[in-house]
Amino acid sequence: MTGCAPKLLFFVSVDWFFCSHFLQRAIAAKDAGYDVVLVSKFERHRDIVETAGIRTIPIELERRSLNPLAALRAMVAVAKIYRRERPDIAHHVAIKPILIGGLASVFAPPGSIVNAIVGMGYIFTGNSLVSRFVRPLVRLGFRFFLNPADSRVVFENSDDLTDFVAARAVRKKDAVLIRGAGVEPNHYWLADDRRLPPVTIFVARLLWDKGVGELIDAIRLLKQRGVAGRFIFVGDADPGNPACIDAKTLAEWKSEGLAEFLGYRSDIPMLLSQSHIACLPSHREGLPKSLLEAMAAGLPCVTTDTPGCREAVRDGDNGLLVPVRSPFHLANALERLILDEGLRVKMGTRGRERIEREFSTAIVVDETLKLYAEVCHLHSDPR
Repeated sequence: MTGCAPKLLFFVSVDWFFCSHFLQRAIAAKDAGYDVVLVSKFERHRDIVETAGIRTIPIELERRSLNPLAALRAMVAVAKIYRRERPDIAHHVAIKPILIGGLASVFAPPGSIVNAIVGMGYIFTGNSLVSRFVRPLVRLGFRFFLNPADSRVVFENSDDLTDFVAARAVRKKDAVLIRGAGVEPNHYWLADDRRLPPVTIFVARLLWDKGVGELIDAIRLLKQRGVAGRFIFVGDADPGNPACIDAKTLAEWKSEGLAEFLGYRSDIPMLLSQSHIACLPSHREGLPKSLLEAMAAGLPCVTTDTPGCREAVRDGDNGLLVPVRSPFHLANALERLILDEGLRVKMGTRGRERIEREFSTAIVVDETLKLYAEVCHLHSDPR
């Protein structure tokens, strides 16, 4: 490592995800003396990143593309960046940056590597021919690039950490658990007057693997049962993701009048304060920030009994867990909370307590900075 400020380079597929999940950690690293750089595809948040004092380097990277030539071009571009920037730490976030950044590091090695598994994505949750074909290739890539020498692998939930270590894809001594992006509890509040009927809120991108289809089917069941409630979807479609729900299907759902689709919103704390229940029937997650935000706002959560989701929600404690892809069980859990105000309040209170004790931004930032300090000491650079 050089005598000047150590350089920390983030490689993230797209800027909005960096802002949502890593910006606070990057700012904390900058304040701690790191020279912080972000390599990413910039769609709408470059000004936010640069205003925070983080230097940006744009790269063309299509998350949906499985074109090997496009991946090779991206690898060459990243290798050139690494050769020029010579980072002391390269922090790769998610599957594609881990694989592309890992290959680039063979030709232009950074001081040390931190690889962050932030959910297994469509490749591991999808059932299409493409996902089934690509899955073993990704696993093979992990064998070579996920845990090279002088690296650490960060997991957001204990299930993924245990599975990767058991599969010998990651050395146990290099596996690190940092649970999610964290939330700032003081940015969320409870409304004193919550109007009825109870409001169930879904906050996530409109993707099939977020369980949107199952939630729509569950709402239909609740309507058939005569259960009174409002249902709100907050989030945009994500055309860059293979699991994106097509416009025709969304239009049909909207025409049914089962739920309100608000699109992208920046006032999530306000919307949560006007809600009663949070629901995320995802097929798999790293650790969903939307559930942490709901817990901070004192909402009980209905989610799936799957990695990531069950890291945030304990069944019967701060919410209810249901089987994956089961509209029937999802409807039953929602009905139970819609009809029981006392249970909603009890579970919501427990969720807020867990945020303050286990998932606050301060905890996540502290754990991340300790990790950076550790990997910096792994590498003695004679440059």
